[in-house]
Amino acid sequence: MIRQLHHNAYRCRDSEETRVFYEDFLGLPLAEALAIETTKTGRRAQVLHTFYRLDDGSFLAFFEAPEESFEFKRQRDFDLHIALEVSPEDLQTMLAKGRKAGIETRGPSDHGIVESIYFRDPNGYVIELCAKRSGHDDLLDPIQNGARDKLDAWQRAKASPPIPVEA
Repeated sequence: MIRQLHHNAYRCRDSEETRVFYEDFLGLPLAEALAIETTKTGRRAQVLHTFYRLDDGSFLAFFEAPEESFEFKRQRDFDLHIALEVSPEDLQTMLAKGRKAGIETRGPSDHGIVESIYFRDPNGYVIELCAKRSGHDDLLDPIQNGARDKLDAWQRAKASPPIPVEA
């Protein structure tokens, strides 16, 4: 069935500006750039589709479509972000690199399972670099952590009427 992620795709404002962030800053090599002049439905288009390779063979991909409107906005971390795994040493290196480069850089944040730092790319997307903490795999084992029970409890709580707050 599903074996692994091939790519995630996002819109970008400018392909070169996006390349500078993902290739020059993050170190993800540009693997391909596909110009799309006609869609599969026959519609004329002016689109560039770029792919940046991760070490595991998957890709982050972007579409620049200057003739098509798209609302670019600054995303909050929990609304939309891209999390990429790095070593603990690389996490510290990238934290210093981001601050030195003047890129919006936040963290580190200890989430129990990972330690994370955050950047904002030129399109407003939040990029999280995370390093696994000790016990990561056990903490993400649904048999050990009761993930389904937690989700079910969340759903029941949402369905319950709110408790009135006394003034």
